[in-house]
Amino acid sequence: MKLVVLMRHGKSDWDAGARDDHSRPLARRGERAAIAMGRLLAEAGVVPDVVVTSSATRARTTAELAVQAMLRAVPIHITDALYGTSPGMVFDEIHRLDERTESVMLVGHEPTWSATARIMTGGAVVVKTATVVGIEFGASRWAHVSPGAGSLWFVHQPRLLG
Repeated sequence: MKLVVLMRHGKSDWDAGARDDHSRPLARRGERAAIAMGRLLAEAGVVPDVVVTSSATRARTTAELAVQAMLRAVPIHITDALYGTSPGMVFDEIHRLDERTESVMLVGHEPTWSATARIMTGGAVVVKTATVVGIEFGASRWAHVSPGAGSLWFVHQPRLLG
């Protein structure tokens, strides 16, 4: 079985004076949410084997803060392929994962994350900022992770944590 956790980056700071969209940082609210979601995943026993994140500043920071909150050494891989991408490219990233890896957390952006969750599971999921979506696949190999084959395991939104 393979597990994909999609995490959207936390709220970004539109007033930070970033030179472009790619370099826009997290707002303090986004930082707090990333930490809270990392802690929630760890407490639930859902610590991924690896994290793959968009190279955008807000996504990278979300991934780093979430992993720090998990209190485990989880490798983080940064890729331009998850910035401004499509669900098809997300599947390409998944298919490239090492087969020894059983679970991955992908950190990225809308509207791709909601579309990807829908394609993976066949169900509608809205991935708000810092939301985590767990999708299980009965596949034994990442190459067999395919559209419609995933089962929605959980959806957690930081605003529901209080």
